[in-house]
Amino acid sequence: MSSFKPSHTLARVAAATTAMLAPVVAFAQETAPAATEAVAAAPVPDKADTVFMFLSTLLVFFMLIPGLALFYGGLVRAKNMLSVLMQCTVIGAMMMIIWVVYGYSFAFGGSTSAYFGGFAKMFLSGVTVDSTAATFSDGVVIPEYIFILFQMTFAALTPALIIGAFAERIKFSAVLLFTALWATFVYFPIAHMVWDANGLIFGMGALDFAGGTVVHINAGVAGLIGAIMVGKRTGFGKDMMAPHSMTLTLVGAAMLWFGWFGFNAGSNLEASGGAVLATVNTFVATAAAILAWSLVETFTRGKASLLGAASGMIAGLVAVTPAAGSVGPFGAIVLGLIVSPVCYFFVAVVKNKFGYDDTADVFGVHGIGGLIGALGTGIFTAPSLGGTGGADFSIASQFMTQLTAVVITIAWCGIVSAILYKVVDMIVGLRVTVEAEREGLDLSSHGEAAYHS
Repeated sequence: MSSFKPSHTLARVAAATTAMLAPVVAFAQETAPAATEAVAAAPVPDKADTVFMFLSTLLVFFMLIPGLALFYGGLVRAKNMLSVLMQCTVIGAMMMIIWVVYGYSFAFGGSTSAYFGGFAKMFLSGVTVDSTAATFSDGVVIPEYIFILFQMTFAALTPALIIGAFAERIKFSAVLLFTALWATFVYFPIAHMVWDANGLIFGMGALDFAGGTVVHINAGVAGLIGAIMVGKRTGFGKDMMAPHSMTLTLVGAAMLWFGWFGFNAGSNLEASGGAVLATVNTFVATAAAILAWSLVETFTRGKASLLGAASGMIAGLVAVTPAAGSVGPFGAIVLGLIVSPVCYFFVAVVKNKFGYDDTADVFGVHGIGGLIGALGTGIFTAPSLGGTGGADFSIASQFMTQLTAVVITIAWCGIVSAILYKVVDMIVGLRVTVEAEREGLDLSSHGEAAYHS
């Protein structure tokens, strides 16, 4: 009888196999945690967030062309309509190129400097289809390319806001040279200081959700200095200089409001409740500001005007921009109710008192509206007022932080902008000739006319 026993043989084989595999199993057990950590350290962008940011980027681009171009174009005289359209278009195109060459790097290049993003990402060095950018939530990222494009639309829009202050009398070459210099020495450093994790103002704890300081105070201050240094329009205070088309101005303003949802909600960087809150606030703050401006005009002029309603619309949008993601809806409404009377005072009283010629009231609406919004953010973010601040939120402390951020922005922008205007004046000159101005910039600067009778 055979002594072969299958069960004994299988046991010996299993034991031998286990002994042989023991080192492999041990190695796998040791490396598994490391592999898990590597996977956790490289989150994958959510497709919904990517689509949301793609749409937000297109909405902000729509704000510039045709939104801002038509808004400003309707506010100037017919002979200068085309010049404003041209300035907005070419500024946008030039800033897109500057942004990908060095602007993104100067603002978000990864430098530990409090003022400058560095040179590491010039020409988008190191950016690939797989590289990502962080959002406000741990472990949530978006493709770096879409973050670059979203921020690019902000960089393109902001200098175009400035031109409304000195429209109808500045050289086209001066506009382009100033824009390139201003973006380099004002916009990119301020954007880094406010929005980069290593930035000076960010480190202070200042709140600026979508650009109260970076976009609106920056543009408003630069516009005021430009209006003063370029000088008044020929015939200012004597000739009729009313807007040539309030119809186009309202069309442009409506496009700005529509695009502003991308501006504010997109600044949340992900399709979450924060984006919805920003959307709600962008609706209600703007609506409140329109009503407030119309009411102020009714009491002061006896009649509410469409120009006033459009101005209130922009003022409300500007004021809620820094606060959109951190205040509650009723805080946003209060901001809208406050900003219009203050902006109206600067547009109707202060401008006339000091005699500067801010063609489209860039300082009175964007500069002052951004100031109200930035300071108001420090108040209405408080949870006791419906904001999203933590339990330890201090209105007094945050307000002082906001005020410090505003002062730094005004000082930096004001001093550097004045120097840059002077440099541009020395190189190409700021103003067209009186003859060219009287003829209109459409024909004298571009050889075209917006309208043919």
